[in-house]
Amino acid sequence: MCLGGCCSMNKKTDKAYNNKDFLNGKAARPVRVLCELIEPEERLEENNIENTIVFFGSARPKETGVANRELSEFENKYESIDHLKSDLQLEHARLKRIQKLSKYYDDAVQLANKVSTWSRSQATKIRNCFVCSGGGPGIMEAANRGAKEAGSQSIALGISLPFEQGVNEYASPELSFEFHYFFIRKFYFLYHAKAVFAFPGGFGTMDELFETLTLLQTNKLNKKMPIFLYGREFWEGLINFNKFVEWGVISPQDLKLFKIVDSVEEALASLIDEIGRTE
Repeated sequence: MCLGGCCSMNKKTDKAYNNKDFLNGKAARPVRVLCELIEPEERLEENNIENTIVFFGSARPKETGVANRELSEFENKYESIDHLKSDLQLEHARLKRIQKLSKYYDDAVQLANKVSTWSRSQATKIRNCFVCSGGGPGIMEAANRGAKEAGSQSIALGISLPFEQGVNEYASPELSFEFHYFFIRKFYFLYHAKAVFAFPGGFGTMDELFETLTLLQTNKLNKKMPIFLYGREFWEGLINFNKFVEWGVISPQDLKLFKIVDSVEEALASLIDEIGRTE
């Protein structure tokens, strides 16, 4: 016979750190944030990752050969593009935009390859500057692919999004992360970064680029870190940076926070030159 509530003492209860309902609830958000802040650094330290070269850019471009083939197959399927229904015309326009953008995929592969090869050859502190991307497709995939083809590890800082399925296949599994919080992901983009390459991209790329420039402008990073905007046609056609100065919202010297580069060779040479100055 059970007296005085002894039955309730036999009830199994989970410790707080095993209570998934609690850990996934509102009250435990600070705990989840700390997990995302601490666990990646533990893994990076285990793999001796101290320095990174970050690649920003659109998730949409593909290898040029793939983009050309997809456009060609679409055009061969229909006799007259001009007389297509509106939804097919939109699809044709999308494929043409991807084809135009995809030259930057190929360049990102080549640049990441050369950066990885160059870094391994160094005997100084900048030896083993690992390529780091956002982990998704497009330019991110290209960066990880270039590093892998060079025989190097690379980092993927993925983010949980409904329209992207996990980290690309080229990133090193032991250095692949999936974040829930954008601001923690941004922290890891820049915490170990020695330089940043910003390839053509959309709102996400602009967000990452301008936040990085703001942190440099306000000396919040407490280090010199060169920023390279890759693709003169894209960047000069997209943003008139001189207008910021003309309207007095930035200082003329703020334009020196970044440099536009227009080829793999120029990008690599600029990286080597700028990093040499910061050592």
